[in-house]
Amino acid sequence: MKKNFGTMPDGTPLSLYSFTNKNNMTMAVTDLGATLVSVQLPDREGVVRDVVLGYDTPEAYLKNTCYFGAVIGRSGNRIDQGRFEINGTMYQMYQNDNENNLHSGQDGFDRRKWQVSDLDETKNKITFTIESPDGDQGFPGNFRVSVTYTLTDENEIILAYEGMSDQDTVANLTNHSYFNLAGHDGGSMEDHKLLLLAKAYTPVRDGKAIPTGEIAPVAGTPMDFLVAKPIGRDIEADFEQLKFVGGYDHNYVLSEKNGEMKKMAEAYCDRTGIAMEAFTDCCGVQFYAGNFITDHEGKGGVIYKKRQGFCLESQYYPNSINQEGFPKPILKAGEPYRTTTSYRFFVK
Repeated sequence: MKKNFGTMPDGTPLSLYSFTNKNNMTMAVTDLGATLVSVQLPDREGVVRDVVLGYDTPEAYLKNTCYFGAVIGRSGNRIDQGRFEINGTMYQMYQNDNENNLHSGQDGFDRRKWQVSDLDETKNKITFTIESPDGDQGFPGNFRVSVTYTLTDENEIILAYEGMSDQDTVANLTNHSYFNLAGHDGGSMEDHKLLLLAKAYTPVRDGKAIPTGEIAPVAGTPMDFLVAKPIGRDIEADFEQLKFVGGYDHNYVLSEKNGEMKKMAEAYCDRTGIAMEAFTDCCGVQFYAGNFITDHEGKGGVIYKKRQGFCLESQYYPNSINQEGFPKPILKAGEPYRTTTSYRFFVK
């Protein structure tokens, strides 16, 4: 179902697309930022919960800086000094996070209207496409990329990215949804139990959150989620990495390169019985515990607060374009960019 979702600042109309599967689970997405606006499903008592944070208007999405539900591009996460080199040429990006680039800067894909290039309501499937010209955000190459959202009858939301550039460039797209399995209005999610299937993470240098280049084991530290535990159990621990960024906001190492689909995480909320499994073919995932959500109004007038949602952002490691030893997010000219991430919901 398609309905009006207001306009861009220049008056360009925006739309909201809703899909419902046989289990009465609903997914809503908008062409503004190819954003996942809502995910609604019944909890163990049959009460329908919306388990992602978001807003009711495009103005709120454009005003706020939490990136709720948005597709991030061309490159998610941080690039040191907003600078990188490809084929002997240095490229400079916006420095919008301290002196670094975060999520491609102030005019990222999250703040643009995407075009609907395919819509199949019988398969609960929609494809958004965007054209990024050479020099856009400081990146080389004309880059055309799409993301396809599919809601399956297995309660899985699949995000499939495809793209191509006419020059070697950086390509590292992700989705920035914040999940709360008690509902977007469920308050803190620190009681959620999280399993994160990564034996290592990439420590950061300081509060600016650029990795040191080390790949460190999680064993014996508060970073360890190899056995499921409440997100909030160790989040205030006297541990330098957590103190740097006010809690969890770190890349976890899933593999040495992109390509193999695997389960990366599982989360569970005992209050509602809603659980979520997450899968990706990416080599890393940024686990972010919503440390910097400031009090402000979200969907339905709900006031969102610190740690009201958590993110599992599949990705190349932060600053990997500059860091020796990290897998490189370089897309070669004329070669296809493909990556897939999915989230499956169930009740237990």
